[in-house]
Amino acid sequence: MVKLTARRRARRAKTPPPAPARAAPPRKLRPPRLLTYVDAVARHGSIRRAAEALNVASSALNRQILDLETDLGSALFERLPRGVRLTSAGEVFLAYTRQAISELKAVESQVEQLRGLVRGQVGVAAVESVAGELLPSAITQFQSAHPNVRFNVRIGAPEDLVAVLVADQVDLILTHYPPPKKHVAVIATANQALCAFMVADHPLAGRDGLRLRDCLAYPLALGDTTLAGRALIEQVLAQASFDLDPRLVSNSVEAMKAFARMNRGVCFQFRKPGKASVPPGDMVALPLVDAPLLQAKLILATRRGRVLPIAAAAFVESLRAELA
Repeated sequence: MVKLTARRRARRAKTPPPAPARAAPPRKLRPPRLLTYVDAVARHGSIRRAAEALNVASSALNRQILDLETDLGSALFERLPRGVRLTSAGEVFLAYTRQAISELKAVESQVEQLRGLVRGQVGVAAVESVAGELLPSAITQFQSAHPNVRFNVRIGAPEDLVAVLVADQVDLILTHYPPPKKHVAVIATANQALCAFMVADHPLAGRDGLRLRDCLAYPLALGDTTLAGRALIEQVLAQASFDLDPRLVSNSVEAMKAFARMNRGVCFQFRKPGKASVPPGDMVALPLVDAPLLQAKLILATRRGRVLPIAAAAFVESLRAELA
């Protein structure tokens, strides 16, 4: 009996102490459920689709909205055969809802900063001209210093960028069109020359700059009317004695670059001023010197009056320095 007890004591002595419990990660602040419901119904234009997205019963969601409308004494949504539509009162309440949700995110990120953390998600909407180089480079550089920050990037036409910014679906936009000042605050602008892209051994590649007329003899790829560069080119053509006969018209920068590469042709895209190679290095970009094309700008903007979360605000400052 004594030997058995001694053995048990020996085994217990060899057993390592239990590892200390890890502190649970901080939970995310959630906006009031009612605000989330109103925002979701407005986004989806349907109580049923909003309920599916939120994983709640549509009857419960509808009851919450009805109770809110009763408390306010005014309908927020007009019930239609195929969904719902905001009333005037609904538009006012939705603006408050999205501002409250945005400010809660800002408070959360400020509290995280007090703990020595810079984390969160940054939403960026941008024109396609920055998607291939400038924006990925800026994100990579920023994440090297702030690895806990994640990015959600969407590419679109200028008018779509402003719409998602005003709806607080993104934190900032990069665009070539001056946005409306009523809802949007411009943070920084930078010169962005409209350039002719071509393979490095192209007959025109040795020049320092080109006019549109110089490109007529080669297969051309031209952006469609949703791209800002097309509007500038049309300004030149309106005053010129020639016209362009593109073999390819597209809203895809990569498609136009591939066409120019394969056909030893020319396409047009925004770049920083000055002759430069285009990644991965087999093409060059020569600035176009026709007068209207020298006025091109890249604009960094946020929604007017919005307090950005710390991560988004830090990235805005990083981009401002990059554009400067």
